[in-house]
Amino acid sequence: MQEKTVLQNRPIHKLQIGNIQVAIWENEAGNGKKFPTVSLSRSYKQGDEWKNSSSLRTSDLLKASLALQKAYELLAVREQQNQN
Repeated sequence: MQEKTVLQNRPIHKLQIGNIQVAIWENEAGNGKKFPTVSLSRSYKQGDEWKNSSSLRTSDLLKASLALQKAYELLAVREQQNQN
């Protein structure tokens, strides 16, 4: 049972553009219906340690936009395939 939980906590797809990462997750509602969600993060280095943030700088906005657009395209294709 724990192995199933670990697998469910992994994104179904990851995208990265520069220091911007987008993860697509599959969630399940109480009624059993599955639906995707998307998370966005920015990696940065502080000293010798890599960290993540959900805050973006001006220079990150275009990369974030492109990564989110790609995530949308992947989800739209997936939804269309599920309808056929």
